[in-house]
Amino acid sequence: MFQPAGPVFSVIIPVHNAKATLGAALASLQAQTETRWEAFVIDDASTDGSLDLARAAAARDPRLQVIHYPQTRPRGAAASRNLGIARAQGHYLALLDADDLWCPGKLAAQLAAFETGADIVFTSYRRIDPTGRDIGIVSAPARVTWTDALSGNPIGALTAAWRRARFPQARMPLRDMHEDYAFWLMLLRDGAVAQGLPEVFADYRVHAHSASANKARAARAVWSILGTQDLSMSERARYFLRYASRSVSRRFRA
Repeated sequence: MFQPAGPVFSVIIPVHNAKATLGAALASLQAQTETRWEAFVIDDASTDGSLDLARAAAARDPRLQVIHYPQTRPRGAAASRNLGIARAQGHYLALLDADDLWCPGKLAAQLAAFETGADIVFTSYRRIDPTGRDIGIVSAPARVTWTDALSGNPIGALTAAWRRARFPQARMPLRDMHEDYAFWLMLLRDGAVAQGLPEVFADYRVHAHSASANKARAARAVWSILGTQDLSMSERARYFLRYASRSVSRRFRA
């Protein structure tokens, strides 16, 4: 059994004007059966009281650390996550957004998978609307390679964790959309294989105004990301068409 000194997991939580949901997100982290974690709550120019809420939570739980630099404009999710990643001391890093939720056994299940040698572990998750209503399950494939991921992102960021020693310098690409997809491609292209767990261990809150809801903008972002993968134009087009086909199929099933 793995018995490390210090935190097992470092959890990275960017926050921008998420006072309405941040408390529940932090409560889902604090409810984890695997308790050996540290978490970095990175405030990104919030103006709604999110920072005060985060500081109050950190005053009650020393595992929570708040990162705040005064600024007038948001730096974005990728840059905020990188501030937390740079400070992380855990053996494994995990992402949690301020409007999403984890099930209590998530980190424990991922730790068990890491102990078998996995370098990236992600899980199935539930999509919920702003009221918490279940609107569908996104199932995790058992295994994802770089080639698999070129046809679209199969890894839900809110479910994923990776081994810090395997990717000590890994940082999120500074993109304004799908930065997590670009990040997973970067890790997978380095030779890693991502292990998916079939259990649903997280709830992803879907907002009508979210960036991912803009399908045309999302498609442009995917096309741009594929352009960074040293593919020929025909390969890039082929993988993009697979992404588009799957995206349309998911929309009709929703």
